[in-house]
Amino acid sequence: MLEYTWRWFGPKDRITFDEIRQTGATGIVTALHRIPVGEIWNRENILERKDIIERAGFRWSVVESIPVHEDIKRRTGRYKEFIENYKLSLINLAEFGIHTVCYNFMPILDWSRTDLLYKFTDNSEVTRFDFAKFVAFDLQILQRESAEKSYPREVVKEANSYFNNLTSAEIQDLKNTVLLGLPGSGEEYTLDELKAKLKTYEKIDNRQLKSNLFDFLEEIIPVAEKYGIRLAIHPDDPPWPLLGLPRIVSTEKDIGEIIAVMDSPANGFTLCTGSLGAGYFNNVSNIAKKFSHRINFAHLRNVTRDEKLNFNENYFLEGDIDMYDVMQILVQEMSQRKKKKRSDWQIPMRPDHGNQILGDIGRENYPGYGLYGRMKSLAEIRGLEFGVIRSNTI
Repeated sequence: MLEYTWRWFGPKDRITFDEIRQTGATGIVTALHRIPVGEIWNRENILERKDIIERAGFRWSVVESIPVHEDIKRRTGRYKEFIENYKLSLINLAEFGIHTVCYNFMPILDWSRTDLLYKFTDNSEVTRFDFAKFVAFDLQILQRESAEKSYPREVVKEANSYFNNLTSAEIQDLKNTVLLGLPGSGEEYTLDELKAKLKTYEKIDNRQLKSNLFDFLEEIIPVAEKYGIRLAIHPDDPPWPLLGLPRIVSTEKDIGEIIAVMDSPANGFTLCTGSLGAGYFNNVSNIAKKFSHRINFAHLRNVTRDEKLNFNENYFLEGDIDMYDVMQILVQEMSQRKKKKRSDWQIPMRPDHGNQILGDIGRENYPGYGLYGRMKSLAEIRGLEFGVIRSNTI
């Protein structure tokens, strides 16, 4: 069986351990959000968080995440120091039995949406990405230099038309939504700060960023391997370039190249069905099957998408991703690992962004991280897995 986990944002999270326990989750996915990016996660802070989780009857299953400093991504400034700090953080986590670490290599912004409370067909609330709206932000609100060259002419026209019909309140809402930074960090950028950060990537294209990632992996994978850490790089969300920034973990080809650069169980990825699935060009089942041996963590959610690069969250069993097929692959992979007597045969997973439903509507939540929508997703995930295991199809 999958290890059922729940993302918890620390002691300030409004969702309690008692509520999490009632969802069926047994593991916790969390991070030390208060530690500045690039600094070492010391033993004292790790042990403090681990004790809180274990006293509540859970296991700290996955770290999500140890953020990668922008200097490492750009390979400039203090990047050597920050890589050494990253290594020490991994070693300290391993000392306390925490062996799965999710991370991402997305420049500046972690994930991007244009609507955080998009009204779904049943009046629940979901996050949504509307490509023309995002382009309108880039062209009209951010006013990035030469931004119009990044988009097809018809999209620029649609974006400008959309923006010209917005009220001042709608403009402010779009601005606030796109400027939202790392979920759980509370970090937000002003327009000037974002422009300044974008300039630091002007000379870094996909090829250079991927080279920087490979250099980073060549440094940390041997350490992770030595201490039994399973790293899981998270796909880009969404899986295409934004604001002129490069994207390098967006496709089957990208994931294959990342895994090949250091062929080790420590060098794996997070199967995020929503992030990969947002791209109509990605076949999530094919990606899961081809690289199942390197799935070190799974985010399970569904999306509805189109070829214009628009998408929104959907209920777990109702979007465009074949979750039954994905589950078959995960169950088969765990079976193979168990036969090989691997200690890491069980894949940790968590229900990812869920619809805000029932009592979550109107309450303050991290976008996509309410209680009831994720609880529903987890129930459906558990039921689907049970059905797959009991069937004779695998």
